[in-house]
Amino acid sequence: MSSVLIRNARLVNEGREFDGDLLVSHGRIVKIARSIEGENATVEIDADGQWLLPGMIDDQVHFRDPGSPDKGSFYTESRAAVAGGITSFMDMPNTHPATLTLATLADKKRRAAINSVANYGFHFGVSNDNLDTVAALNPCEVAGVKVFMGASTGNMLVDDPRVLERLFAEVPTILLAHCEHTPSIDANATNLRALLGEHICAAAHPVIRNAEACFRSSSMAVELAKRHCTRLHVLHLTTARELALFEDKPLSQKHISAEVCLHHLLFDDRDYADLGNQIKCNPAIKTQADRDALRNALLSHRLDVIGSDHAPHTWAEKQRAYSQAPSGLPLVQHALPALLELVADGLLPITVLVAKTSHRVADLFAIPDRGYLREGYWADLVLIKPEPDGVAVSQQPILSQCGWTPFARRRFRHSVNTTLVSGQVAWRDKCLNDNCQGLPLRFMR
Repeated sequence: MSSVLIRNARLVNEGREFDGDLLVSHGRIVKIARSIEGENATVEIDADGQWLLPGMIDDQVHFRDPGSPDKGSFYTESRAAVAGGITSFMDMPNTHPATLTLATLADKKRRAAINSVANYGFHFGVSNDNLDTVAALNPCEVAGVKVFMGASTGNMLVDDPRVLERLFAEVPTILLAHCEHTPSIDANATNLRALLGEHICAAAHPVIRNAEACFRSSSMAVELAKRHCTRLHVLHLTTARELALFEDKPLSQKHISAEVCLHHLLFDDRDYADLGNQIKCNPAIKTQADRDALRNALLSHRLDVIGSDHAPHTWAEKQRAYSQAPSGLPLVQHALPALLELVADGLLPITVLVAKTSHRVADLFAIPDRGYLREGYWADLVLIKPEPDGVAVSQQPILSQCGWTPFARRRFRHSVNTTLVSGQVAWRDKCLNDNCQGLPLRFMR
């Protein structure tokens, strides 16, 4: 591996900003100092005061590999990810076939080892008939175990109370929950069809998949976790009401944590008028009041991490009528630039953003030697360039296989100048390095 010296950076780490240089050798950070002299690095970068951050660790992506090459793969989506400042990802199990066996897990690891330019880890799935396999998992072999306590595809909806009781009691590692109450969603959809027939548009999505459906499921998950002392992580919160379920104290002091995703921080139900099915996702993007409550909760310890829930579908699929259009949207390529809009607007300190996208994710999933700017740690780094006039997203090529983005009409006031993955330059000056090879994430539990 080449050595990299980054000079004149504004480092952001562990609650503070400071000016300095950073030296990388053999994939790891070997020195952080006010000034580093006398080093003959293979690559030298003058940051010229740009922010130097630990790369984003995305705890929730759907890279569609295997099974949906028209939507995405480890090859395409990992390249989009490093362009968006994501250096490590954890992929969800609802692929084709689903990650419900040790064999399918091994196959995904093999695919990523060949094709991913970002570091990678995998969540294991739960169905109604694989609990023996889940209970016997080695906690160091998976990022976490994912349960869909709401509508999903195939055999991955788990809503049988007996199955859930056993799962929460026996899961050997962190349990991630998608929380929506399916009977409530079905009843809402039936009532709306009775009023409107099939003439339902995307603006109805948060009415069908409403706050009550989310709260009923997430409150049940929290109650089960408390009863069984389960290490629970509730994914993609979307409502102000749900926030009360989670304690406002440091991650190290609690066993029930929560994630918010960037689209629920950056869109609200007013955006359906322009974007329609482009922002149709599960759980749904809800009201401005919900969005603002989620933003405010990031300033406390109530929300622990920010993920993307990157879930690409083809443009043709998204042009279908609302009831036939799939849920999910591509997000990784613009992850950090989009989130930095909250920083630019004065709504979120850069130190808090780094904590929620890097530090706390590494802590939550027990990932050693990543997520921080520390000597001896892997050099997963992102240089952020200020763009005072804004950069039009529509003028940039889309790297995700699906070829579109819900941010096409936006301008971002920051861009990703450089991304290093395990000490390798993966993205620099709008160019990808195809020779970069991501490494498997380790989980020390």
